[in-house]
Amino acid sequence: MLTPDTLPALQKALADAKLDGWLLYDFQGANPIAAGALALDGMVTRRVFGWVPRDGVPVAVTHDIEQGPWHRWPAEWKRVRYGSWKVLEATLLSLVQGRKIAMEYSPGDAVPYLDRVPGGVLEMVRAAGAEIVSSGELVSQFYALWTSAQLASHRRAAKIVAETARAAFEEAGKRSRTSKPITEYELQQWIAARFHAAKLEFDHDPIVGANENAANPHYAPSADNPREIRRGDLLLIDLWAREHDGIYADQTWMGSLGEPTPRMLEVWTAVRDARDASIALLRERIPQGEVVRGAEVDDAARNILTARGFGKEFTHRTGHSIDSRQLHGAGPHIDNFESREVRELIPGLGFSIEPGAYLTGEIGVRAEVNAFIAPGEVIITPEDYQHDLIVV
Repeated sequence: MLTPDTLPALQKALADAKLDGWLLYDFQGANPIAAGALALDGMVTRRVFGWVPRDGVPVAVTHDIEQGPWHRWPAEWKRVRYGSWKVLEATLLSLVQGRKIAMEYSPGDAVPYLDRVPGGVLEMVRAAGAEIVSSGELVSQFYALWTSAQLASHRRAAKIVAETARAAFEEAGKRSRTSKPITEYELQQWIAARFHAAKLEFDHDPIVGANENAANPHYAPSADNPREIRRGDLLLIDLWAREHDGIYADQTWMGSLGEPTPRMLEVWTAVRDARDASIALLRERIPQGEVVRGAEVDDAARNILTARGFGKEFTHRTGHSIDSRQLHGAGPHIDNFESREVRELIPGLGFSIEPGAYLTGEIGVRAEVNAFIAPGEVIITPEDYQHDLIVV
């Protein structure tokens, strides 16, 4: 959130980047970065802009009929009202003409999570005489970072999530020895009930998939088409939750009901080693103060799976940003596959590491942990993350 306390550091970053300012834009929630930074509260149906200059006070550009949502805007900062498009365009001209500015724009849509400003708005701002560059590094520094309290919250949630995953495998194993094995959907709801009891929040129910269903990375169990979890199955459980207003913990665990087959072990070992290659790269370079980018961490995992013969079966990025507001956040992603993520992984950022291999019609395997970049070190959660396939 943009406040008088955060403004000096932001303006210093603008000066260091040789930018004249950051122009925030939103229309009906199209840009969650701007919405989060401006922290508007109430009905907002018109276009809004927030101008943060390198020097001086920020300027809110607000519609005449929507002043209420700006009640958090500091009284000492400027507020310019508009009603017509002519007044809006003239206002933008007065703010950005001849200036180099940052906006939520990603050239070539290289990083979709940053590419939030519509092309028409970019044209309007350029017509006002501005040179526009991506706000990507500013988003990393002033939107995506966790506080120490948020890290503590994440670690508490990670512990509960891990405990719940292990207990879910035990429940599936116990039921598989009876005449009525638990279904994927029933186990999904069992996990959700545990989260509710622990007062954790989650935006979607967890993924629970056995064998061929686990080969669909975003599989959703169904009460209408239940699939029992039986002896001999390989089971994937992907679950995420957070404390109220906390940071999500997002983990994927793998287990087999009975002794795993050689094929299961082969795929699991390749995926685990890919995950560990990403962790090893971070642990080697972050303490040395070296620059590490999300694409490099993706490459480390992908190279392992390619070498083991599962490169084509790894069909998604290695990890996603987890920022202070969203599970799939706006900070740097661990990606050189779906997008071209060149942003640096700086202290205060969190993200997932979750390579996978999905063998259509057979099995799917994913191994997921979360990482947080602290000064001089990398923190992996949960602390006791999975190294061997769970057997129940």
